[in-house]
Amino acid sequence: MNSDTELAPAVQSILEAARERSGGDGVVDVDARSLSDALARAEADGRVPVIAEVKPTSPTADGTRADDPVELAQAMVEGGAAAISVLTEPTHFGGSPEALTRIRAAVDVPVLRKDFVLEEEGMDVVEADLLLLIVRFVDDLDGLVAAARERGFQPLVEVHDRAELETALEAGAEIIGVNNRDLANLEVDLETFESVAPEAPDDVTLIAESGMSSPADVRRMREAGADALLVGSAIMGHGADDSDVTANTRRLTRAESAKTTDVTDSRTETETR
Repeated sequence: MNSDTELAPAVQSILEAARERSGGDGVVDVDARSLSDALARAEADGRVPVIAEVKPTSPTADGTRADDPVELAQAMVEGGAAAISVLTEPTHFGGSPEALTRIRAAVDVPVLRKDFVLEEEGMDVVEADLLLLIVRFVDDLDGLVAAARERGFQPLVEVHDRAELETALEAGAEIIGVNNRDLANLEVDLETFESVAPEAPDDVTLIAESGMSSPADVRRMREAGADALLVGSAIMGHGADDSDVTANTRRLTRAESAKTTDVTDSRTETETR
């Protein structure tokens, strides 16, 4: 793991809290829903494969949403989300394992546990279909990827640059997320994904994470090679409890069809002049 001194203070605080949390009482055994099947269904339906994130708050959010997390997840699925990501980190993101359990029981799409798992015992907290592992934060990625699969999880391995991508590939990662947010300063740059994606093999499921807030951003990431996008704040609408989560999700999952409509309308307008 890279030195904590290379991380933003908020991230250092998150890691310190993660180290203090204990694991579960036993080893979990998951019968996981397939992410690849869920992404394929979205594509077949003409939807952009979006993993929508239930994130009550975060160190970079403008506010907190106090809605029932189950209702939020159901609204995201109604808007076309191919999968749901659930923050289970309690101190900085307002999440909980209990919320994930309730959500997974209420929806029929894969559910990702989004947390800061540093050791194997941290996996045995709650059942989920996917489990996030962040290259920058772990010492034994190979061991953690293997341990996650032994439990039935589909590990989503997060990277930020080409060197971390190589580490993920060497560990056998098949689902890789490229985080556009630099954890050293919390700044977001969509060029991060664009620089890393060309180095990924075709047989890897590649997910763009962070910074997508508009249909144009979605199309940009898809054109750069994203098989799916993980979106939180743009869907949650932090700071506005009345923000329409279903509409926010649909706006992104229909981004590619909206582009086609925009082009067609533009051509029609030109032809009638």
